[in-house]
Amino acid sequence: MKKTGVFYGSSTGTCEELANQIAKKLGVSSTDVHSVDKMTADKIKEYEVLVLGTSTWGDGELQDDWYDGVKVLKSTDLSMKLVALFGCGDSESYCDTFCDGIGVLYEDLKDSGCTFLGNKVSTDGYSFSSSIAVVDDAFVGLPLDEVNESDKTAERIDAWTAEIKSKL
Repeated sequence: MKKTGVFYGSSTGTCEELANQIAKKLGVSSTDVHSVDKMTADKIKEYEVLVLGTSTWGDGELQDDWYDGVKVLKSTDLSMKLVALFGCGDSESYCDTFCDGIGVLYEDLKDSGCTFLGNKVSTDGYSFSSSIAVVDDAFVGLPLDEVNESDKTAERIDAWTAEIKSKL
């Protein structure tokens, strides 16, 4: 398996918990799970695969630590990297910006030369009205809603990580 690092931005701990669940399913050691506020170019260079997670805040914005994290990513050569995105959001209270953070990361990285994994997640079974994380009728990463659909999280993580593992 390719060396994989999981980086997350979490203000309340939800995205951190999801990052740890995803890492465990992928067989990634806890020493390779990092808060994005600790991200450096040297740390990114250690990994062939980057699993990046963010919560969505306000009017569809990234979690605060990601603003510096995106700058680090953009300053690093990602042309040989595999990248998978996941995020958490609230599909009921913020149905019009559901998991937009995933879409923001995707937009920031789509021209970096990286190859995306797990980026064709069906919108079936999700309740939301709009999301910039939907491109060509599919989510560009794994959206999770721990507020309203936590009963679906384990199944969604299992399916997504199985797809990613098949490409590693």
